[in-house]
Amino acid sequence: MRSSVDWSNKGLWLPGGAVSDADLAAAGHDLFDGPFTWPVMVAKRSAVEANIATMAAYCARHGVEFAPHGKTTMAPTLFAAQLAAGAWGITVATANQALAARRFGVPRVLLANQVLSPPVLRWAAAEVSKGWEFLFFVDSLACIEVAREALRGSPGGLTVLVELGYPGGRTGCRSVEEAVTVARAASDADALVLAGVAGYEGLLPDPAAVAGYLATLRRAAASIAALCPEDPIVSVGGSSYFDIVTAGFAPTNVAGSSRVIVRSGAYVSHDDGIYAVGTPFLRVPEEGSLTAALEVWAQVLSTPEPGLAILGAGKRDLPFDEGMPVPLRARSGDGSMRHLGSATVERLNDQHAYVRGATVEPGELVHLGVSHPCTAFDKWRVIPVVDDHYRVVDLLHTYF
Repeated sequence: MRSSVDWSNKGLWLPGGAVSDADLAAAGHDLFDGPFTWPVMVAKRSAVEANIATMAAYCARHGVEFAPHGKTTMAPTLFAAQLAAGAWGITVATANQALAARRFGVPRVLLANQVLSPPVLRWAAAEVSKGWEFLFFVDSLACIEVAREALRGSPGGLTVLVELGYPGGRTGCRSVEEAVTVARAASDADALVLAGVAGYEGLLPDPAAVAGYLATLRRAAASIAALCPEDPIVSVGGSSYFDIVTAGFAPTNVAGSSRVIVRSGAYVSHDDGIYAVGTPFLRVPEEGSLTAALEVWAQVLSTPEPGLAILGAGKRDLPFDEGMPVPLRARSGDGSMRHLGSATVERLNDQHAYVRGATVEPGELVHLGVSHPCTAFDKWRVIPVVDDHYRVVDLLHTYF
């Protein structure tokens, strides 16, 4: 894994050559007068640590296991912190992410998707034979047949969860009956071990729809439980409805003994956009709270007309798929900070942001909060970690 940075890492200003991560962190640079340039995205250490602790405590209180979705960050440092806090494993979405997690040393990976590539299946089986734990989703007889053929003669089998979806959703069987058919085929396949069921509720429109879907998922879990050689796993729970998931799969609501594994991922950094207004902790504030950890600092390049400021950060630097970034504060040349009130980002170009309603001057810096961290981390190969005084204390490397 990478352990140094140089001129090729945006947000850092290192024209003189490479610097090791350790040396840069040990130097204690201030973000605003150290070897950094604009735009730069940073992670607040205190917020990340608090978010990890909050979610770990929440899962422990509710008796569910936690496999945070690693696609949010793809940062080995954060994977290690999540595992150290008690995470059961790390969830990923693609074969490449699974390979990266294996290289990071993650001992148990859940690939929350179908795997229909024979080379990937054979690689995974070989790694499992060496002691790695790996699970993935199946939702059709085609999935079973591809795995059966790919693993013929392989040194070990693979563990699968039958995915149950819903009409109009993405992957997953569309009925309990279909899920049972796929589960029986998986149970009969020599190369596979059936471990339980899985689903994803995060794209449903409201808590009532989620509750209805979870009721169907409970029926699927009960219907296939006898086919599982061990207590069945039920894996569900994104970042928007994990409170409804933990309530819906409380022991009093589930027949038999099931192991519930929640897969929320965005919690680790939270945000100032869609999750700030949609976190389950707003419905259950007594359970905890999360804090936005990511900040993008961009420079004011121009104020070409009244009420408009152009910042030097755009679509290459900021997520925009689930809401525009949020202008929060301005920093003057003398280091003073001020809040920007109701300022908004009107639109983004590749490298420019159009800000309305902010009284700022060229050369000043603007702190932008992000909306949807899952498409923020992938825009930065290196993310400085700062303390509450903006001293750089570490670097996060991402592997997308």
